[in-house]
Amino acid sequence: MRLPHVAAALALGLLAACTQPELAPSPSAPGPSDACGASKLQALVGKPLGALDVKTLPSVPRQIGPDMAVTDDYQPDRLNVEYDAKNIVTKVSCF
Repeated sequence: MRLPHVAAALALGLLAACTQPELAPSPSAPGPSDACGASKLQALVGKPLGALDVKTLPSVPRQIGPDMAVTDDYQPDRLNVEYDAKNIVTKVSCF
């Protein structure tokens, strides 16, 4: 009677197929970067958006207003300037 052995082997094969392979750890989100020079521009926080002088900035900033849709692509050298409904700069960062 080989049928029980075949059934047992088939069952073990099916169980082995149900296991998940070990996955490599997922890469974590990149840490904060200062590739765009945002650390030197933190004095802009709390000032009116009009205080931005794009001629003196290291790059043309992406200005992000309240409820504005923006792309979520990671570009560490992109300067982002966020402002509120009163046009006051609330955050300067690289992303």
